[in-house]
Amino acid sequence: MKKNIIKALFISATMLTGGLLMNSCNDSIDIVQDGESYENQITTVTQLTTYLTGSVYNLLEPSNANYLTAVITDELAPGIGSGGQEFQLHRFFIDSNDTYTASIWSNNYLVINRVNHILKVAEQVKPANAAEQTTYNKALAQARAIRAYCYLQLETYFSTDMKNENALGVMWLEGAPVGADIFSFSSPRISNKAIYDRITADLDYARGILPYMKSDAPSTNNPALNSDSRFYASKDFVNAVAARFNLYRGNYALAKQYAQDVMSNVNFNLTVATPMTTSTSGAIGSSSWNTAWYSTSGAFNPYRQMWGDLNRGEIIFALNRLPTGAGAAIGTYYNTNSSSITGAVMWFWGKNLYNAFNVNGDVRKYAYLDPSSNPYLADNYFVIDKFPGKPGAATRNDVKVFRLSEMQFILAEAAVEEGNFAQAATYVNNVRTARAYSGTPVTPAYANKQAAYADILKERRVELALEGHRYIDLKRLATTAGVTMDRDLTADDYIPTSNLPNNSYKYTLPIPLAELTGNPAMAGQQNPGY
Repeated sequence: MKKNIIKALFISATMLTGGLLMNSCNDSIDIVQDGESYENQITTVTQLTTYLTGSVYNLLEPSNANYLTAVITDELAPGIGSGGQEFQLHRFFIDSNDTYTASIWSNNYLVINRVNHILKVAEQVKPANAAEQTTYNKALAQARAIRAYCYLQLETYFSTDMKNENALGVMWLEGAPVGADIFSFSSPRISNKAIYDRITADLDYARGILPYMKSDAPSTNNPALNSDSRFYASKDFVNAVAARFNLYRGNYALAKQYAQDVMSNVNFNLTVATPMTTSTSGAIGSSSWNTAWYSTSGAFNPYRQMWGDLNRGEIIFALNRLPTGAGAAIGTYYNTNSSSITGAVMWFWGKNLYNAFNVNGDVRKYAYLDPSSNPYLADNYFVIDKFPGKPGAATRNDVKVFRLSEMQFILAEAAVEEGNFAQAATYVNNVRTARAYSGTPVTPAYANKQAAYADILKERRVELALEGHRYIDLKRLATTAGVTMDRDLTADDYIPTSNLPNNSYKYTLPIPLAELTGNPAMAGQQNPGY
């Protein structure tokens, strides 16, 4: 009986409408998630924060969005271990029944619903003292910051034009429907501005409570309350969300303000590319060097350590992926068993993206590519090693959501819009310099706005590869920059391929069909072209 009660609770807490898809969640229905309990049993601050940890952080999952972005754009080419997975997306066959599109929608609304439940049950929790009140306030602030992030994710993929406040946004999930209310809940899409006002309110609330992260050490108490862990929302996260949000909506002044706030207040810097060797490693590219460099437990290079989860590096916020536990194994999207040519490689790096980071003196030449690759073969075997795994888990890495390099790029775009091309070039070169293990990159000189944006887009393509940016970056910047999607059309040996033209309606995802059919208020609100 208890199992049935918990199952019913899980279903009632995660389904949002009668038609909403719950892709990749079915297998979890019989699993008791940490923090799940009857709402009327949550009466203490400790129970509230446990619910936050188990029912919000544990379910936050942008990996499907990142993967869809990589497959649709020019970041990937089919690998030798592929069984045809997502070839339809790679060929731009995008429709309202697509599993990954539906999972972006459903996962973000799942987390939003959990946040709404937290805000509801918090009304019945009475902190016992001042310390508990502080903990309580931080828990609600974290929840609202995460809700703002989820709405930003939804707007990013499903709004046709984020710079147009009158364009259709997504639906606002009001309250926390449970039980029979779920099946009668119906809500239309509303304007971008209406969603933006709510995002701003959540971020302002969280910003007024959460402090900046000043240490990487986890709390000895409840880590969900610790402002200095990169795995939990702090003011760093809030302002990083605000910077990206305002960049996408075209408010460059606020994007600049919040990106600068992050850069000025965190106590870490861009991750450097050196040292590239040690006294015992041998020369770069030697067998002994490969063993030391690519070690999942003893890698010595700071940039490589960051991707292998051996240090925080420049990470503002990440989702913790333990060797066993909640969350997707991000490496398995690209390499089934391990990031090597024998690891059942489903996707290689796209050839032109490989060419962009295959630069002498650039740490990414090694950090992104497994040494088992053979770039000299006609088939161009560029094995992805940006997610090398961690000790005890070959395919599981923390999901890096915000990094300082993105803040530099946001500042560069803001400088372009101010007409300060020299400053924009400096921000881009800050990242290139951090990634240089030899030589000094020359700061570019931009003659005009198009040249500036073309270079920003080029560096974002390399540095933020497979992190969920390329799809929206091409939508936002390709026409202004005078560039297009850049697949090497000879590299996809397994399927015919092409490049998606600029301004295609397919740079916005369709509203999932199950949402449209199960939500009468959204009738007639499908995105154009679908």
